[in-house]
Amino acid sequence: MTIEELKSKFIEKYGEGEINGYFSPGRVNLIGEHTDYNGGFVFPCALSFGIYCLIRTTERKSVRFASLDMPFEAEVKVEELNIAIGKEWVNYPIGVFAQFMKKGLTFDKGADLLFYGDVPTGAGLSSSAALEVVTGVVINETYGFGIDRIELAKMGQKAEHEFALVNCGIMDQFVSAMGKKDHAVFLNCDTLSYDLVPVILDGVKIVISNTNSPHKLDSGKYNERVAECHAAVKAIQPYQQITALGEISWEDFLKVEDKIENETVRKRARHVVSEIQRTTDAVKALRAGDLLKFGVLMNGSHDSLRDDYEVTGFELDTMVEEGRKIEGVIGTRMTGGGFGGCTVSLVKEGAIDTFIEQVGKNYHEKTGLKPLFYVAEIGDGGKKLF
Repeated sequence: MTIEELKSKFIEKYGEGEINGYFSPGRVNLIGEHTDYNGGFVFPCALSFGIYCLIRTTERKSVRFASLDMPFEAEVKVEELNIAIGKEWVNYPIGVFAQFMKKGLTFDKGADLLFYGDVPTGAGLSSSAALEVVTGVVINETYGFGIDRIELAKMGQKAEHEFALVNCGIMDQFVSAMGKKDHAVFLNCDTLSYDLVPVILDGVKIVISNTNSPHKLDSGKYNERVAECHAAVKAIQPYQQITALGEISWEDFLKVEDKIENETVRKRARHVVSEIQRTTDAVKALRAGDLLKFGVLMNGSHDSLRDDYEVTGFELDTMVEEGRKIEGVIGTRMTGGGFGGCTVSLVKEGAIDTFIEQVGKNYHEKTGLKPLFYVAEIGDGGKKLF
């Protein structure tokens, strides 16, 4: 949908008047999965698709929420913008308003908001974080609160914790706020220190494959993994002074691995600590121009997520297995929270058509689901469009 079409939809909904428009991207994580809430490293990039928000302030002391993607609409008094509404999608933006209110900030005017997303919902490309971040950017700029982008990312994360009840890490919101075109974000999720690393893929493209098996982070499995990681930390603490799995090196972990008596908890920790090492190694490989090594590390990441963290499932594993059969695929892995969603692959340009045709055909035959494929472009973080 074009910007002009979005403006027309807004006018159709709310009438004539001045409109401002904003955008925040979805993300794909190249490597570093389920490390963010463990204080480890991640390596995501912002995508060129995401969530749009058009806004007009009003003298009415309420905020109206509408979406071109979801049927539910709401009008909320400005003093009640910290109260959840059932289990509706509006809790994501309301949760962000609530974070501003927690800081003692008030809204002297109401607003009309219209959202639209071209990031696939439920695909594991972080539509929820894009929604939270675009709301934060909109509120911050419209009401002139002057909060910096990293703090806006943290507020989006808190909104997801408190209003969607998902104990997510900071990665998704951070890259949606801080991403840069043609760069990936090498982020330390403990300190929030980061580097913007140029992604130079000579003759290679990032291909995202949507299993069309929607992932459900609120199913409880995600929060279960968080709890298992906390249990691993407690088991290690008598032998290593750590507060998060991101604080222990792979070498040191191997020395205390057998101290974790619960086998499941031990496997979860093994994935996290090894994944942090893989992510660090992958960034070094990319900076050195060694895409083949990067691809090997991507493959290792998926295998660890399948075997030790157990968050892949039949659809994601099938997509990866079929992708690895194609000549010209450098590396392929699940991306996002798992339990469905997408894979991310590095594919030589000359093999992309074959990849889409063959993987799509074989995946459909094995799962009964028709996948979707996107050749990804790396875009900017949240911004004002007009």
